[in-house]
Amino acid sequence: MAETIGSLADKLSIIQLKIFHMREQLARADATAEHKRACSGRLDVMAEQKKDLEEELQKLVSDVAAGRVRLKIYRQFKMYNDPRYRAKTI
Repeated sequence: MAETIGSLADKLSIIQLKIFHMREQLARADATAEHKRACSGRLDVMAEQKKDLEEELQKLVSDVAAGRVRLKIYRQFKMYNDPRYRAKTI
């Protein structure tokens, strides 16, 4: 499974921010009709993306709750700022 509950929540928060700012573009008094049409089209695409993400999140949560899916925990193996992984310099 490529997605996690956290990654889906992250994507949902990002798309919601994009929708918010695209709506601001539609409300601009100085925006041309062409700009507003383009923004409106983008909003339609973003609304579909948001709906798809919400459905995917709901399905994942349901599958986890029903025991159909077991989430894996991936450990972070960070090497930076760890002196054990630095070559000795002379």
